Amino acid sequence: MVMNPSQNQAKSVVLGVIGGSGVYKMDGVEYTKEHLVSTPFGEPSDAILEANIGGRRVFFLPRHGRGHRYTPTEVNYRANIHALKQMGVTHVLAVSAVGIMKEAIKPGNMVVPDQLFDRTRGLRENSFFGDGIVGHVMFADPFCPEMRKIILTAATQEKATVHDGGTYVCMEGPAFSTRAESHFYRKTLDPAVIGMTAIPEAKLAREAELSYGMLALATDYDCWHDTEEDVSVEAVLAVVKANSALANNIIKKVATLMPRTSTADSLFAAKYAVMTDRSKIPENTKLKVKALWGQYFD
Repeated sequence: MVMNPSQNQAKSVVLGVIGGSGVYKMDGVEYTKEHLVSTPFGEPSDAILEANIGGRRVFFLPRHGRGHRYTPTEVNYRANIHALKQMGVTHVLAVSAVGIMKEAIKPGNMVVPDQLFDRTRGLRENSFFGDGIVGHVMFADPFCPEMRKIILTAATQEKATVHDGGTYVCMEGPAFSTRAESHFYRKTLDPAVIGMTAIPEAKLAREAELSYGMLALATDYDCWHDTEEDVSVEAVLAVVKANSALANNIIKKVATLMPRTSTADSLFAAKYAVMTDRSKIPENTKLKVKALWGQYFD
């Protein structure tokens, strides 16, 4: 079901950024506060840093914690998304290093994916539903078109080589792909990139009614590219470091391009999602999800 945007009441826009160490500490950014946030789903990866960029409030959360302490599987994605929701965030820019799965994409390029394919193994908590509340959200288009457009515009204005669209394959990790897996993905899915964190992050953002888009930093050719050396952690980190200044400029540009208000469908994704009779939802469960869907329980 696609809602008519004209039926959506405009919400004030607040940007949140999820990324690594080079994202939450950027040159030329005025950091104003550090927020220690607790959630009903546990502790987020780290404190949330509030910044002022061009007169706009922006909240930064390091996905793996400062110092890169959590593997992709260990990240508490539910707590991270819930914490941003508590801070009033409406739009999320996810920044992720990814492997390249198409010849046309080169190390150092940027990709703004429009599709996801889940190859995780069920080890990650991937929904806010459960514990007496059942619901279903639309996820056919996992990245919000509004956020994708803004990210693409920002990357273009910052003179990045950016690729519009493509599928992001999300694998479990933390090891990189085997050669057989890499060739399998390319032949069966025709993806643009491969990474380890978009699932369940994007799915939880949709359930939490957040507009979610990704800036993917292409670092390496996974291990399918016969003319290249096999992927190594050193090679990946070298590309990330070399591209961090450009990525940070794109993030700052995104902040200045954000609209003041939005009626994006993603911001109302759970409006009709909850299937459970309201009288049957346990009170402690209602309290857990109040920040997400409390307006629908009245």
